[in-house]
Amino acid sequence: MGYFKLKQHQTNIKTEFTAGFTTFLTMLYIVPVNGFILSDAGLPMDAVVTATALITILATLFSGVWSNTPIAMSVGMGLNAYFSYGLVLGMKIPWQTALGIVFLSGVIFVVLSFTNFRVWIMTSIPLNLRRAISAGIGTFIAFIGLKQMGMIVSSEATLVKLGDFSHPQVILGLVGLLLAFALHAYKIKGAFIYSIALTSVIAWLFAIESLPQEIVSFPASVAPIFLKLDITEALTLSLFPVIITFLITDMFDTLGTLTGVGSRANLFQDEKNKEDKSLQKTLEADAIATVGGSLLGVSTTTSFVESASGVEAGGRTGLTAVFTALFFVTTLFMLPLFKAIPSNAIYPVLVVVGVLMFTELGKINFKKMDFATSSATFFIVLMMPLTFSITNGIAAGFVMYTLIKLVKKELSDLNIGIVLITLISLLAFILQG
Repeated sequence: MGYFKLKQHQTNIKTEFTAGFTTFLTMLYIVPVNGFILSDAGLPMDAVVTATALITILATLFSGVWSNTPIAMSVGMGLNAYFSYGLVLGMKIPWQTALGIVFLSGVIFVVLSFTNFRVWIMTSIPLNLRRAISAGIGTFIAFIGLKQMGMIVSSEATLVKLGDFSHPQVILGLVGLLLAFALHAYKIKGAFIYSIALTSVIAWLFAIESLPQEIVSFPASVAPIFLKLDITEALTLSLFPVIITFLITDMFDTLGTLTGVGSRANLFQDEKNKEDKSLQKTLEADAIATVGGSLLGVSTTTSFVESASGVEAGGRTGLTAVFTALFFVTTLFMLPLFKAIPSNAIYPVLVVVGVLMFTELGKINFKKMDFATSSATFFIVLMMPLTFSITNGIAAGFVMYTLIKLVKKELSDLNIGIVLITLISLLAFILQG
């Protein structure tokens, strides 16, 4: 185990094994959840479950070996919801074309991950706006979760209203939501998967859903979605802003996750001195995984913040990620169990994840914020759920920010990065018009 430098990181095989299993428990939910979300876009659930498990195994294993960090990777929450509900169902884009968009954003990320662009884009965009994007995505996926659970329904008079809380499925969703919040509040490792399991048992006991006829089976084929991406249709001017949205969101998500997890494990500390390439290599692994995931047939792959649970359990090296990947092999054989899970045991997880992402807004000091930033933050957070589009939210925020800065003649606050994103944002609105 000399490759992972266990002694240098003050850890051992047993600790890394325990950490890997802990990370596995906390992010196991992604396999069935992603299956449900992408199946709503028309992708066959059986193939998606297998593809999700495969990309989690391959990406996490590659990350552990390539970067020697305890960072696990899988299909990212938020962008998978945008993929299904924003692009395919909202913009009526075929899922094959949407996969092409993911592929192109991943290729650009791969190229940029080998350059200093990540530093440039991070320093170009104000931290508060980055936090607003995270909070906006949180409101977006929470809204989707509530809608899919039937707790919020459409209304001709008020656009949306409360659903029928006497309906068994809505009640089941409410129970699942309360369980997810309660278990997470008590910081129970694997809170999401436990809430899904408990809600499913309740549904089976009260005959709201049918019991699974079998628990395990051989993995389903990924042939229906493997290499089915349509890159040619994705290479259109009208979809360019969407490609950039996937790129920027994935980059922010990854860097935010790595910053948070890294601070707990004292990782990436020497990056400024260029003595430690672990951050650079983790970014490279993340980008390559997104490209690989699109080929397998799933949306954007990213670093998972649940990796922090493994770090808290003592994981310090890539061996933790390797063990996590090996544990995920078991999910390849769980398809019958995943398919028997009620949808309203799954969607509450979206709401809780959305709340967790929304808490980024609390890190913004609104008292010391200028009007341009507060306005941009407002439009980013509000427009994402209202327009069912992460692209529209980011575009509205950056256009508003730049416009106010120009009106107030505060040109020193505008840099090439902000101006470039603003121009792309204007292009998004023009093309939609």
